[in-house]
Amino acid sequence: MADMMNSEAGGVLGGGGYVSDTDTAGFEADVINASAIQPVIVDFWAEWCGPCKTLGPTLEKIVNEYGGAVRLVKINVDENQQLAAQMRVQSIPMVVAFQDGKPVDGFAGAVPETQVRQFVEKLTGSAGSPLDQALEQATALLESGDANAAHGIYQQILQQDLGNITAHAGLARAMIANDKSDEARDYLAELPDEMRINSEIASVISALELANDTGVGGDSAEFLAAVERNPDDHQARFDLAMAQYGDGDAESAVDTLVEIVRRNLEWNDGAARAQLLKIFEALGHTDPITVEGRRKLSAVLFS
Repeated sequence: MADMMNSEAGGVLGGGGYVSDTDTAGFEADVINASAIQPVIVDFWAEWCGPCKTLGPTLEKIVNEYGGAVRLVKINVDENQQLAAQMRVQSIPMVVAFQDGKPVDGFAGAVPETQVRQFVEKLTGSAGSPLDQALEQATALLESGDANAAHGIYQQILQQDLGNITAHAGLARAMIANDKSDEARDYLAELPDEMRINSEIASVISALELANDTGVGGDSAEFLAAVERNPDDHQARFDLAMAQYGDGDAESAVDTLVEIVRRNLEWNDGAARAQLLKIFEALGHTDPITVEGRRKLSAVLFS
């Protein structure tokens, strides 16, 4: 983790340096003239302004994500009162976007990050920031089985944005795909608690726990035979579900665990239901197997 914090951004995402300060004397060169080359966002702010301290870092983060497609220029209104008056700045923070030497868009107040992203997206006319595109590329590589390439891109993303939850989760999944579950477990353990409770990180943690559960002895045929001999052998049925999940058949594992719940909800202190919830978390809430599995579980619980 320390290595990533000390690394410089590069590769897929490029470097930074797209944020600067200016004043009345530099306004024409830094904003008017510069906006003929690329869009320039101007952030009017002041030291005493609380909302400015919220919006400013968000603007800087997103502009840097765009790798030079747009620039951010910050102007302290207390030090440039005449310019602020000319720009009709009545309250701060106030953000104005310039293109081809003219103001083309803007907003006032500390708006949410999603709104800032939409503002920059509209201004650049792009299909997402380079960081967003890199995340999509890494996810596609991981899903296609190229965990090594995905691992490298996730690392580059984290060099640019160490707080990116999706990249942390993806990097851990790439480690798991490369049979480095212990390394992934140690990596996730070092993340701050507020990250570990995020649903994306929690999903990977659940996947690791399941991998540990499914790595213990026996195979599907053995447990299936035991269940056929005694349908009320819930331990054999539970072991069958874990073997099915370990074989990559999550759908069958869910059905097997739902059957235990149907037969005996309280067996082993509700172990089947608890394992179902762990599988749902590992798969993700929008996965079709999760959606259908939750429907089947609800049908059993509330029938």
